[in-house]
Amino acid sequence: MAPLQLILGGARSGKSRYALAQGNESSFDPRIFIATASPGDEEMKNRIEQHRSTRSPEWKTVESSYHLVDALEKSAVHEKGLIVVDCLTLWISNLLCGMGGKALSMSEIKNEFKKLEHLLPKLKGNIRFVSNEVGLGIVPDNPLGRNFRDLQGELNQSLATLANQVILMTVGLPHKLK
Repeated sequence: MAPLQLILGGARSGKSRYALAQGNESSFDPRIFIATASPGDEEMKNRIEQHRSTRSPEWKTVESSYHLVDALEKSAVHEKGLIVVDCLTLWISNLLCGMGGKALSMSEIKNEFKKLEHLLPKLKGNIRFVSNEVGLGIVPDNPLGRNFRDLQGELNQSLATLANQVILMTVGLPHKLK
């Protein structure tokens, strides 16, 4: 199985910056950034563009807000490659709310998780997943929020089990969990 790293943290904790900074070593070729954000409004378009401008030209960007498993399968084919998936949180949100396609049921989303977990051992190169830690906040006051939190927690736990390394980012500082 390809080396797998899971980088967790809250919003604006430095997860993406950390994932990319590690990827600037010249030994990785190619460097692929799989973006899961959907530019649903002008503010989000600006955020995406700002985020894109922080990556050096060596990074190839693959936009996949909905079909992450397919994007990984097509991209992770080089032994010396690096793939940063940023982020699983937006991917789950897209699947749950229908951004970039139709909204999926909880069981359909869990099937997507299983597809991802089954694909990971077949991938080449280094894979880094960026994801939000959502279990430290309050219990959401609505079913959609609770479903999202549950799905995010389930996927984070599953990937943490599979990962060679798990990092928790807090105020820009990495804390090695595994």
